[in-house]
Amino acid sequence: MKLPLGRVVATKGAITEIGYSEILSALDRHSRCDWGVVCDEDKYTNDYAARNDERVLSAYLSSEGTKFWIITEWNRSVTTVLLPEEY
Repeated sequence: MKLPLGRVVATKGAITEIGYSEILSALDRHSRCDWGVVCDEDKYTNDYAARNDERVLSAYLSSEGTKFWIITEWNRSVTTVLLPEEY
């Protein structure tokens, strides 16, 4: 299954802390329903949400160890890359 991302945006903090290359890699994983470093319950929730047009949140760690999130809205209109503290 491939998750539609819609318009992709990233916060200034994510771009500064993570960088474009790692963001693009994580977006590819997110679109392939690889939810990153979330617990098993959240993986199950995301799998359900991806199939049923609900909001999806994945989490990844950069090579420097910075945690960041990718959120795709329920209607697949926009996907946002951000740091948890920017939520």
